[in-house]
Amino acid sequence: MTKNNFLATKRTWLACAAGLALGSLAAAPAQAQTDEAAFYKGKTIRVIVGFSPGGGYDAYARMLAPYMGQRLGANIVVENMPGAGSMTAMNAVYAAEPDGLRLMLANGTAAGLSQIMDSPAARFDLANYSHLGTVSASPWVWLVHKDTKEKTPADFIKSGRLINWSATGPIDGLSDGAQITCAITKLNCKIVMGYKGSNDAGLAVTRKEMDSVFVSDTSANNYVRSNDLHAVANMSRTRSRFFPDVPTIYDAVKMTPEDEWLMDFHGTVQDLGRIMIAPPKLAPARLAHLRAMIKDTLADPQLRSEGEKTQRYIDYIDADKTMQNVRRAISDITPAQKKRVQTILTTQ
Repeated sequence: MTKNNFLATKRTWLACAAGLALGSLAAAPAQAQTDEAAFYKGKTIRVIVGFSPGGGYDAYARMLAPYMGQRLGANIVVENMPGAGSMTAMNAVYAAEPDGLRLMLANGTAAGLSQIMDSPAARFDLANYSHLGTVSASPWVWLVHKDTKEKTPADFIKSGRLINWSATGPIDGLSDGAQITCAITKLNCKIVMGYKGSNDAGLAVTRKEMDSVFVSDTSANNYVRSNDLHAVANMSRTRSRFFPDVPTIYDAVKMTPEDEWLMDFHGTVQDLGRIMIAPPKLAPARLAHLRAMIKDTLADPQLRSEGEKTQRYIDYIDADKTMQNVRRAISDITPAQKKRVQTILTTQ
C-alpha cells in the first residue's frame, strides 16, 4: 500500500468511526426514553396530597390522575397525607426512595414560606426536590363585602380604621398575604386566624364578621359572581383572567423600592402554586421522562377543558422556570430581606 492510499484509508476509517459514535450518541436519548417508558408499564404510582380528601389539591390531583396514567401506562393512586399544613407529606416525600413511583402535588407557596420562616416542621430544602413543573398558579385578590364604604386601597388608607382579615393559620396564603399587604399600605390591621379553610374565611366576610380576605382569583371570582364581595385590588403584577379591570396593588399604592421588593417576593412565592415534585436525586433519564409526561399531560385539550368547567385551571410552567422561581424565593433572598419577611409574618 502506498503512503497516499494508507492516508486515504485512515481518513475513511476515522470518518466511519466518528459517524458510528455520533449515531450512538443520538440513539442514546431515544433508547433511554424507551427504557423509561417500559419501566412504568403496569406500575403503580402514588401521587401524594398533603391535605384531606375534598380540598382543592385533592381535587386537582384526582383530575390529573387518569391523564397521567394514560400517558405512563401506569396505575395512578392519589394518597392523602394531611398534617402540619402539608409539611408532613413534604417531609415524607423528601425522604422517600427516588424511584419515580412516588410524586407529590405540593403547595409550593406554603413550603417556600415555611422554609423561609425556619419552621421546625419543614425538614426539607425545596430546591432539592426533583421538580417536574408547575400545574397552576393564580394571582391573588383583596376582597371586601360589597356594602363596604371603602372600595379602593386609597379609601382604606384614608379611613385609618382597623381592618379585620380572616385567615386559617400563620402561613396559609390568606394570613401572610394580608400581613404583607398591611405592611406595605401601613393599614391598621388585625389578622384573625382559626377558620377551617379559605371558604370559611371568605364566608366570614360575606357574613360581615370580618372586613377583608386575601384569596386566589379563582375563589375571588366565585364570591364576586355571587354578588356578595367586591374586589379591591389584584395583588400581583399578573392581571387576573377574572378581574382584568381591577387595578393591581402596584397601580393603586405608591411603594418604596423596599416595599415593591416585598410585594414582588410574595408574588414569586405565590407563583410556586401547585407544583409537581418527586424525591431528590431522581435518575436523570427518569426525571426527563416524567417532566415530558407532565408537560404533555397538562397540554391535553380535554384535561384543560375539564379544568375550566370546574374552575381548576391549568397554568403550566416548565420545570426549569419552576426551579428559577424556587431559587428566587428561597436562595436569592438576602439575610436582611429574610429577616424582614420573618418579622412581618410573626407580627400577629
